[in-house]
Amino acid sequence: MTMMTAIAISEPGGPKVLVPEQISRPSPGKEQLLVKVAAAGVNRPDVLQRQGGYPPPPGAPLTPGLEIAGEVVALGEGCTRYKIGDHVCALVPGGGYAEYCIAAEANALPVPHGMTLIEAAGIPETYFTVWTNVFQRGQLKAGEVFLLHGGTSGIGSTAIQLARHFGATVIATAGSDEKCTECLKLGAHHAINYRTTDFVSALEKLTLKPNLILDMVGGDYVARNIKAAALNGRIVQIAFQKGSKVDVDLLPIMLKRLTFTGSTLRPRSVAEKAEIARELEARVWPLLAEGKCRPVIHATFPLRDAAKAHEMLESGAHVGKIVLTGEII
Repeated sequence: MTMMTAIAISEPGGPKVLVPEQISRPSPGKEQLLVKVAAAGVNRPDVLQRQGGYPPPPGAPLTPGLEIAGEVVALGEGCTRYKIGDHVCALVPGGGYAEYCIAAEANALPVPHGMTLIEAAGIPETYFTVWTNVFQRGQLKAGEVFLLHGGTSGIGSTAIQLARHFGATVIATAGSDEKCTECLKLGAHHAINYRTTDFVSALEKLTLKPNLILDMVGGDYVARNIKAAALNGRIVQIAFQKGSKVDVDLLPIMLKRLTFTGSTLRPRSVAEKAEIARELEARVWPLLAEGKCRPVIHATFPLRDAAKAHEMLESGAHVGKIVLTGEII
């Protein structure tokens, strides 16, 4: 039995519970790839899993990690697109914090031309999330006003670039003047420091009403988003960092004819994720290959230092993505 190094969650808790362990190397099943992981993205859902609040879906590995990039080293029955030796990046339901990871062939995409494997590892979770929530569910169109919270997060840095490219007026919130400057560099038309300025009041001064709001904060932001939204606006909720139980007056939803929706990505089927992958490859992969948008990599850590990567993510000090690399023990 061939063994590999993976990061285990020894018990629910803080970053220190992430520890290297030896486990059996998986074998690909039907229409699956075995990928030798060169790099794996670090994301908020990994933190929630580590804390005990976001268990893997049935059948997924207990090892955290939702996005990888690396080399295909084995093919399961029925694989037709990739061959051994190909470089891919993939959205996976778990298992990314390891030397090897299983990926559904339909949820893997070729590494964009000119991009490193470290950069490619910062694509799947964020680009799949932004595409399905902003452009599929949120229906963002050219000429509309788009407000997103957490502009320097992995999701935020991706959403700014794509929304700007597809013709929206982009407004981002961030937690410092320095981060606001980074949002503007990424392509935001306006950036609001939420620690010093109420974003609803700032929008009123700008005389801008968002047609679409992407929110990962929740809590008191729910009512404020409803207040800020334009007539016939849409609000898409993708996380609740400040809590999902809120006391809010829903009457404005009726009066402004708002749509309030949300989604999760990890529990979706391979087929649903494959549909997102097809749209990304057609609409976004050319932009990545041409350098018109790119994942923003803030820092890398060797796999053994996954705990340090989580500490940085939770500190909020990063701009863009944090990535684990395949430098084992």
